[in-house]
Amino acid sequence: MGHYDVIIIGSGAGGGTLARHLAPSGKRILLLERGGWLPREPRNWSAGDVFVDNRYISKDTWYDGAGKPFQPQVHYYVGGATKLYGAALYRMRAEDFHQLAHHDGISPAWPISYQDMEPYYLQAERLYEVHGARAEDPSEPPASGSYPHPPVSHEPRIAALSDAFEAIGLHPFHAPCGVMLNEMNMPYSPCVRCSTCDGFPCLVHAKSDAEVLGVRPALEHSNVTLLCGAEAVALHTNPAGTAVTEVVVEREHDEDYYDEEWDEDGGGGNGNGASGSGVNGEGGAEGGKVRRETFSADIVVVSCGAANTAKLLLRSASDTHPNGLANGSDQVGRNYMFHNSQAVLAISKEPNPTVFQKTLGLNDFYFGSEGWDYPMGNIQMVGKSSPEMYRGEKPLMTKLAPSFSLEDIATHAVDFWLSTEDLPRAENRVTLDDRANIRLAYRASNNTARDRLFEQLRSLLGHLGMHEHHLIPRWAYLDNKIPVAGVAHQAGTCRFGSDPASSALDSDCKAHELDNLYVVDTSFFPSISAVNPALTAMANALRVGDHLLERLGGNG
Repeated sequence: MGHYDVIIIGSGAGGGTLARHLAPSGKRILLLERGGWLPREPRNWSAGDVFVDNRYISKDTWYDGAGKPFQPQVHYYVGGATKLYGAALYRMRAEDFHQLAHHDGISPAWPISYQDMEPYYLQAERLYEVHGARAEDPSEPPASGSYPHPPVSHEPRIAALSDAFEAIGLHPFHAPCGVMLNEMNMPYSPCVRCSTCDGFPCLVHAKSDAEVLGVRPALEHSNVTLLCGAEAVALHTNPAGTAVTEVVVEREHDEDYYDEEWDEDGGGGNGNGASGSGVNGEGGAEGGKVRRETFSADIVVVSCGAANTAKLLLRSASDTHPNGLANGSDQVGRNYMFHNSQAVLAISKEPNPTVFQKTLGLNDFYFGSEGWDYPMGNIQMVGKSSPEMYRGEKPLMTKLAPSFSLEDIATHAVDFWLSTEDLPRAENRVTLDDRANIRLAYRASNNTARDRLFEQLRSLLGHLGMHEHHLIPRWAYLDNKIPVAGVAHQAGTCRFGSDPASSALDSDCKAHELDNLYVVDTSFFPSISAVNPALTAMANALRVGDHLLERLGGNG
């Protein structure tokens, strides 16, 4: 059993960011990742492989509240869910940190303010090389500095869309985007503005994900060790139950340590990457002979994603924590949220040859509209759809046939993402069955607000150069057949708060009941707002990281 100053479980937006932040301290850090390195291969940019064949989705089976199995759209790789995210890096609105009344109920206040988080938002935007423009979005919260990079420019059809929104009195803005793009010097730009960004792995490592900008820079420090193919399955405590003393890990391979001997292609000293099974796109320990190891650390940080963090804590029940670790409040697993989102397609009257489409956002209806006093949410673009992505989408084909062929749809499609806040509900929760499988009971909230946002956009189509009667759900980005499977924006399950009776974590994201256990993924969210959660997870990891550096006596 090895001992470390800090063990971080999970390498995504929270864990990967924290690892980079702590790395310069010189403290011994072990980063555990259940998956492997996502393979760099031509199929990274194949819509068929990514969206139809689900090449990079885990083979996990979860169960819904009725016990019906489903395959969650979850990704276990170094960098976590950020490997396939759209890199939309929004700040929550300042009002989102306060209690907000919604049509369907209350979104609770956070135990910290926007002002507490603001300097860390700025750090996260710089760390993840965010492009954007201040003061275009009236709902934007105050910022203490500019974006580190200029906004990603609109291509002509999206520029026309922006102009059309402005012409009817709305306030479109350049969406904050994490890509390593230099439009002033494209021959030297890592990002090539391809059509295979949103929802795809980036073959050229030009997306601002937690592997490229979190884990890899952390591994440049000899005090940081990454162990791939290593799933944490239990946390053991001292007899009093006041501190975690052991992290129990299941793994397959003997050569999975990955420290300073790393190369640019994600390969380790043994030439097969940090996880041998990662080369086939599955990553991690999904089959084969499994063995257990234990590790210890002064500080243990959990960052497995909202569902899997709850699973780990619930699975770590003991005599001193009979309902699960850090669960004296009975809040672990509860208040699961993942946005009430809609991916929709409109049909432009003029062709839409846009390649990199995810450059525009609209928040005019974020907090409501004339005649509707409740929040509706955020409108933004998603990646440009292609004929290959439509395969099997019978509702889309039925609604548009015979007027449009698949090629016609692809040529004229303008793709939007509508996001409405999902309210925390105690009954929306993660529990475990008798085999420790995740059981996710979930019922959507804020459906009326979601529907109003949809109708608001549809009512504008005639002003936007679109066919007025076509705003059609897209299944490639959001599987409406099994809504609970769309876990990309999962949050809640380990909410932080000032009252140990109603929260699992304190305001530093430390478990109320344990002195050395922290959580830095989106589990800590008491509410989710209506914008993408990644930047808030990154900023919070930096905030908690400063607390840990002070506690550990590190310089940072």
